[in-house]
Amino acid sequence: MHYAEAKYGFEYGSAKVTRFASDDSRGWVIIGIETPKYQRGIQVYVTKTGKVRIYDERGEWTPPTARRSPKR
Repeated sequence: MHYAEAKYGFEYGSAKVTRFASDDSRGWVIIGIETPKYQRGIQVYVTKTGKVRIYDERGEWTPPTARRSPKR
């Protein structure tokens, strides 16, 4: 499987992972992931506390709503 290091990330197989931006004093990082079939890729924003937000060209991804079991 292909592996190569880049200045701000790496390539592993068909995935290209790149650090777009970070702030050491505030503790956040933005990482991009691209593949040949998803060339616009996604951006993963991680905060100091571990909160994760995911974006693509359409905007922020939102988690699915939790399904509640029917009351009996």
